[in-house]
Amino acid sequence: MMNLPAQPWIRLLRFDRPIGTLLLLWPTLWSVWFAAEGLPDTRVVVIFCLGVVVMRAAGCVINDYADREIDGHVLRTKSRPLVTGEITPQAALKVFAGLLIVAFLLVLQTNTLTVILSFIGALLVTLYPFVKRWTYLPQIVLGLTWGWVVPMSFAANRGLVPLEAWALYVAVVLWTVAFDTFYAMVDREDDERAGIKSIALLWGDKVVRYIGLLQMSTMLLLVISGVLFSRTSVFFLGLGVAASLFILQILRARKRQRDAYFKAFLDNHWVGMVIFVFLAWDFWLYPAVSPS
Repeated sequence: MMNLPAQPWIRLLRFDRPIGTLLLLWPTLWSVWFAAEGLPDTRVVVIFCLGVVVMRAAGCVINDYADREIDGHVLRTKSRPLVTGEITPQAALKVFAGLLIVAFLLVLQTNTLTVILSFIGALLVTLYPFVKRWTYLPQIVLGLTWGWVVPMSFAANRGLVPLEAWALYVAVVLWTVAFDTFYAMVDREDDERAGIKSIALLWGDKVVRYIGLLQMSTMLLLVISGVLFSRTSVFFLGLGVAASLFILQILRARKRQRDAYFKAFLDNHWVGMVIFVFLAWDFWLYPAVSPS
């Protein structure tokens, strides 16, 4: 009998696998702290943290719905509840709609610009699972989706999205492409057999090299963001620690083993946490002189 460790709805919403929530939480907190210049409104923090949980769950549901016919051919996903029949596709769609409604009720507590931007975010979340059918670049679409917390955070805190915020947005996009490519490497052989496209297949033997370039670009853009938002050596020290974690990921991934790729993917949680801790520490020690 197939070993199903958690209740099917918990597995569908990925509440048994919080790594995705954490990987979305950290750039959300970066953005909120940058936008609020280290003094975020508690209400905004709560809204965005709840939004992370809800939208990550919604993304998992629509992803499993889109992949319900092919997940059974992939070792890692063959026990998902839409594959095993524990949950019907119709029920999954109803839950997805319900989660979007909850997310919309949360964003209604902010302002008009944030509400407008939330529609783009919902569109990206819905579109992402389907793009792997017709392009080898689904990781880029996921990055655009993941990074959308940046303009939404600035909109919620400032009522506008300043030009300098887009450097942070691109940094989050590139970081997401990098860690999700590690994730795609775990399934590369299964995906190829099942006809699923990914950037891991597109890059072939050069994949680790390109991930390294993405990580370098992420660091450069985070340095630029730190300069644009007048951060001090504390924040840049944190970036140095994060860069060392990136180097360890690349060294691990050079073994070209599934477990090594998955461990490198998981380690990005620590990258996100380190950057946030040093950013918050920096703002605590050296508050912004004048709010924007």
